[in-house]
Amino acid sequence: MEAKMEKIEANVVKFEVRVEAEKFTAALNKAFNKNRNKFNIPGFRKGKVSMAMVKKFYGLEVLFDDAVNTVISETYPSVIDENNIRPVDFPSIDVLEVGEGKELVYTATVTVYPEIELGEYKGLDIKKPVYEVSEEEIENQLKGMQEKSARVEVKAEGSSVENGDIAVIDFKGFIGDVAFEGGEGHDYPLEIGSGSFIGNFEEQLVGMKVNDSKDVVVTFPENYGKEELNGKEAKFEVTVKEIKVKELPAIDDEFASEVSEFETLEALKADMREKLTAANEEKAKREFEDALVTAVIENSKMDVPAVMIEKEIDAMVADLENRLKYQGLTLDQYMQFTGNDTEKMRSYMKENAEKKVKGELVIEALAKAEDIKATEEEVNEKALELAKMYTSEDKVEDMAKMLATAQKAMIEKEVVVVKVIKLLEDNCK
Repeated sequence: MEAKMEKIEANVVKFEVRVEAEKFTAALNKAFNKNRNKFNIPGFRKGKVSMAMVKKFYGLEVLFDDAVNTVISETYPSVIDENNIRPVDFPSIDVLEVGEGKELVYTATVTVYPEIELGEYKGLDIKKPVYEVSEEEIENQLKGMQEKSARVEVKAEGSSVENGDIAVIDFKGFIGDVAFEGGEGHDYPLEIGSGSFIGNFEEQLVGMKVNDSKDVVVTFPENYGKEELNGKEAKFEVTVKEIKVKELPAIDDEFASEVSEFETLEALKADMREKLTAANEEKAKREFEDALVTAVIENSKMDVPAVMIEKEIDAMVADLENRLKYQGLTLDQYMQFTGNDTEKMRSYMKENAEKKVKGELVIEALAKAEDIKATEEEVNEKALELAKMYTSEDKVEDMAKMLATAQKAMIEKEVVVVKVIKLLEDNCK
């Protein structure tokens, strides 16, 4: 086998591969044995036909596709290895010469990983953010717990709708005189002031009493997400069926003991502060690491192939689809609710996808430049850490051994990333 490599553009190489006639003949024999049961020739039982008869009745060309695929699958990996090439995607194959008793000549055009020219990565002038826990954050958490513990009661007869009340309503929406799809509801509990409905819909219900009816007029936003409603004025026929009010418990020691494991409000607040502090520290750590990697990206030179970014977007879409499944939604439903389509969604994801790809590339380049690798001990420690997260204590060791073997490449990558980030941190101003 002989292979010549030509760089045809940035990150794209083309191989011309010549494979000996003997190898193609052997591949033809494999193709014949694989397909011999498919040939129907008068006077021969299925599977008993000879290659010579196949050639006579069909022509050996019927076997060429299988034979060519066999030769390429056997030779292309060697071509890649011998030329020290890291493909990003599958190659584009073009067969130039093929025939019985002849060399097989084909070209393989493939996008490869880009070369990274690292800039400054030691002595980066990056400040780690600090987030203090405010009393307002704690109060907001307490109010959230208070809301969840609220009792909802029917408001006294003759009362009217006020801000903060829950109005149970029937409604039907019209554009002009035509009712529109999705614009009707019955016994719908609407919290006034929640901003759940568009425009000033909720404000227009204030003052209504049970059994009152009213036409509420609002205008849909220009980017509402439904072509037939975008920017349109709509009229809703609304009837109030019931008015409810939320009774909020007092935030005191008794409240703390009911909603938590703590006996006093001060103990509950102290626990909140501790957890918020830990969350803030983790947030600051993530942002600091992200800023370090971003600085390295900005100081480096690279020409990222579009196919790498598209593949990352594919992964992001698949991840979104899986998360939606847990919520009982499909991707189509999500796009309908958000007013997006596939093209828009991929466009929104592109910036993050490009940043993620570049981040992975510079981290890999840094690891190579600094000869950073994962030791066997580090892999085993990480595997043990992961095992403790996913299984019971009595099965941790077995799970760790399994992970250290089956997921070794993934764990090594995680360990290397942590070590590279630490290098950047240790050398940061």
